Amino acid sequence: METFKVVAVIDGNTFEVSPRWEFGDETGDLVQAKGYTAPKSGKGAMAVEQKLSGLIHNKKVELGSPDGVQDNKLVCEVHYRGVNLAEYFSAYQEQASEEVETEQEELTEISGDEELNIEEMEQDESSER
Repeated sequence: METFKVVAVIDGNTFEVSPRWEFGDETGDLVQAKGYTAPKSGKGAMAVEQKLSGLIHNKKVELGSPDGVQDNKLVCEVHYRGVNLAEYFSAYQEQASEEVETEQEELTEISGDEELNIEEMEQDESSER
């Protein structure tokens, strides 16, 4: 992963970096963090943008696992202090709600007379951490 300084925050998951990134034959300074989708309007959008700005503005981030360039922005994973930016915005993570629904469906499909208490399972998982 390469390290860049965040010089401006554009919205809740887009920001400008220095130096310019290079991807294939393209270069630029705009980055779109992948792994979460920030609201684009309203109070939620302002809150996420402010949180992102407070977190990474004028700080160093690492860019990796690029998907490519879209609308002149490098779409990639962004890590701040070793943590994927998407983890800081877990409420907006892509596929997070789909994964929970799928997991719950799988649990209800388990055959047998066993009664599963999802809350107990979640408590066990959190105590293991």
